[in-house]
Amino acid sequence: MSEKETLELGIIGAGGMGRFYAQRLSQAGWKNVHVCDLPEKYETLKEEYKDSQVNVLPDGFHVSRRCDWIMYSVEAEYIESVVAKYGPATKMGAIVAGQTSVKQPEVNAFMRHLPPDVHIVSCHSMHGPGVDPKGQPLVVTRARSTDEKYDLVLRILSCFESNMVHLSAEEHDRITADTQAVTHAAFLSMGSAWKANNQFPWLIPHFVGGIENVKTNVALRIYSNKWHVYAGLAIMNPNAKIQIAQYARSVADLFKLMIQEKEAEFRARIQAANAYVFGGLQKDHVPILLSDEILDEFSLSKMPKAKREPNSHLSLLAMVDCWYTLKLNPYEHMVCQTPLFRLWMGITEYLFRSGTMLEEAIQAALYRKEIRPDDMEFVTCARGWAECVDLGSMDGYEKRFAATASFFQDRFAESNVLGNKMIASISKNVGKQ
Repeated sequence: MSEKETLELGIIGAGGMGRFYAQRLSQAGWKNVHVCDLPEKYETLKEEYKDSQVNVLPDGFHVSRRCDWIMYSVEAEYIESVVAKYGPATKMGAIVAGQTSVKQPEVNAFMRHLPPDVHIVSCHSMHGPGVDPKGQPLVVTRARSTDEKYDLVLRILSCFESNMVHLSAEEHDRITADTQAVTHAAFLSMGSAWKANNQFPWLIPHFVGGIENVKTNVALRIYSNKWHVYAGLAIMNPNAKIQIAQYARSVADLFKLMIQEKEAEFRARIQAANAYVFGGLQKDHVPILLSDEILDEFSLSKMPKAKREPNSHLSLLAMVDCWYTLKLNPYEHMVCQTPLFRLWMGITEYLFRSGTMLEEAIQAALYRKEIRPDDMEFVTCARGWAECVDLGSMDGYEKRFAATASFFQDRFAESNVLGNKMIASISKNVGKQ
């Protein structure tokens, strides 16, 4: 019999990614795929999977005792307690993985609570359950295993057709702090600022256009998801706290120059950041995003483009300033990109590599006083999110997130459809950098 018929694969946690993994593994021909959630959800989950090839077990003890490969798909905040509970029951010689977005705490929990004869090879699909995994990065972290067990993990994960990236837990957390945590902080700040100003951006003239379509759709996409996905990544990753704090400082520093209309100093700072991040790109560099005309297809706005007004793009100017200040090269992190980071990187590159658009943004930032209230609110919200992360407040994060999510919830369905189309469009360029 083949290994797909004899090996037993188990997933502890039936949230979005847990279900996604169970479904893909079962569809790939693995005959013994098991899943569990909290014991009180057993009967409900069993009913949901009654017509599926996936087998539902009562709890993590049942998964741990029988399975040869076990993946913990639980919130980063709870990985320690869940592994402490079920880890000691792990089958001798089994392989254990985790799907949390912060790897060092996860690996530490495995090392503390798993028997010494258990192999540890973790993973992290760099996308959500609604994204086609083909061609997307899938990080594999080998913490403790033989070559034979490691090769088995690669065979199990091969059914996703993802681009496997082999990183240590430390490398993973350092890179994802930039590719995910700071990106999320920027979009969260946008959403909070729009909500504070009681604005729907697609109704505002200076929020019309290709770049603005990406900002709006991605911000709403984030707020339509579960808050804990972003909270765990930001609060439990020490690297993320540093980068989010610097982003908020960059936003505030640039805004102070804007309101004083210190053009020479403002230009010098933008130009230095531009040269650092984008100055080394070759002429044959393939742009990440498509044209502004194509991006217009993904608009929530019915406003004619002719009515578009200049925007300071403070969120993008500050991002490049943040990378420059921390001496980070975002292109080095494209190996670990998420669809959202690729979109964020794309609109930033698009702005900074267009002399006309960048000059328009600089002029708007310095001299268009009618957009100052929007920029001021963005500064306030960026600082608020950074302080929330620095305090390590999960409760505060949830409340801030929920307040903004409720403001936009009526447009989530439409924005997610447009967001999926945008991701599909840019995915055509994956691997061409």
